[in-house]
Amino acid sequence: MKSNKALSIILGGLLLTSAGCKKYLDINKDPNNPLDVSENLVVPPVELTTSTNIVGGFNGTTIAYWMQQLSLNQPYPDIETYLIKSADVDNTWSFYLYPNVFENLSQMMAKASAAGHNQYMAIGKILFAYNMAICTDTWGDVPFSEALKPLEIPKPKYDKQADIYNGIQAMLDSGIYYTNQPASAIAPGNDDLIYGGKMDKWRKFAYMLKARFYLRLTKAPGNTAAAQADLALAALANGFASNADNAKVSYTGTSQGENPWYENTLPSAGGVTLAESFVDSLNARNDPRLPVIATKAKDGTYKGRPSGIDQGLTPDYTAFSVPNTFYGGYLPLDDNDNSGAAAPLWLATFSEQKFIEAEATFYKSGAAAAQPIYDSAIWAHMQMLGVSRPEFLAYLVTRPVLTAGNALEQIISEKYVADFLSIETWNDWRRTGFPALSLAQNPYTTYIPRRWPYSFTEVTTNPQPEQQGVTTATRVWWDAQ
Repeated sequence: MKSNKALSIILGGLLLTSAGCKKYLDINKDPNNPLDVSENLVVPPVELTTSTNIVGGFNGTTIAYWMQQLSLNQPYPDIETYLIKSADVDNTWSFYLYPNVFENLSQMMAKASAAGHNQYMAIGKILFAYNMAICTDTWGDVPFSEALKPLEIPKPKYDKQADIYNGIQAMLDSGIYYTNQPASAIAPGNDDLIYGGKMDKWRKFAYMLKARFYLRLTKAPGNTAAAQADLALAALANGFASNADNAKVSYTGTSQGENPWYENTLPSAGGVTLAESFVDSLNARNDPRLPVIATKAKDGTYKGRPSGIDQGLTPDYTAFSVPNTFYGGYLPLDDNDNSGAAAPLWLATFSEQKFIEAEATFYKSGAAAAQPIYDSAIWAHMQMLGVSRPEFLAYLVTRPVLTAGNALEQIISEKYVADFLSIETWNDWRRTGFPALSLAQNPYTTYIPRRWPYSFTEVTTNPQPEQQGVTTATRVWWDAQ
């Protein structure tokens, strides 16, 4: 899978830690690259790292293959057929998450706190919580309370995921607190690529994330779906109000400024298509979003590639549909259309929030109460994609009415479409079992992975008991079905 290497190099030059670090907590001591960098120089590269190298990077592509939204037209075994090694995840852990995001945000917040720059504190807390959730959802127990203290604690312990989730919620609460504080003389503006420094938007984003993370724990030991639903619904009262609040990073589309999914779907990426089960499900119900999400294959039909099929049987990947430009796709049948390069990347959306609300309402009040919220969640996504109201209404009448027996499956299956190319699809699948997926053909393992292996660099430089005996079949704490 091709990564946006040039952008990574630019980011590495802007960030506070050295790209050549051997351990994730090393700090660049080069006097030509001082640690005392103003907050407005830290926020853009951290937001781009989050968007380009994490959500749209190896995390995003891996989940898109495992959740069978995308398919990789390459010989197996490969990432699509569940071959993932410790070395494969090194960059995500040892370069992007811990130094480029967590260390830089930690340094930025220390500076902002000392200077009383409340708005930068708010952004730092919320971005830290957002990325820490990705980190612990991917690996389970990870360094948290003792991380980022290399001189005091060179080998930080691994915190329990339950404690990390408590810490994430506390960070979001702190972020919300800072969004409500008086504006400081030095405040974010255009350097904030997500919301342009608008604290009302960041506050809504934080509440939306609180609801997302509360509902993540519906089956976690010691929790109940009803209690988590109460917490989620309380948070959502202050969350997104419409698609205008969606958290996204925009791209220029010019060289070094392309949407990562454009980079991920270029021919050099190996022939990335849509997966058969995903396209078939949209075809089967005449979903009006299909032309926005997908292109037609060269035979003029919407057709996905069977996950894991022998690449030798389908050497020409243009025989299948590919992601359309709305989500950043490259169009192999129209090389002159590079509009996908300038598409935004979505970090959280109003439609996802409405699906969270629908699920929480189902737990608390039943299927009939959840029905109108579920309907509005589908409409929110269709509005985001530019689908007309009549098309939405025609689609809605073909969908089953929610009942006690089908509500969770219907909610998560529709959310799976609305969260196209989102890491959240894997989290939902792990905690609910929906959508129901079959193994890819020619699987490297006999199961769809439920976590990543720990980073090779981390295992060799910071060996911890939690790393022992862990495989990609090992469930994280909240994945307790």
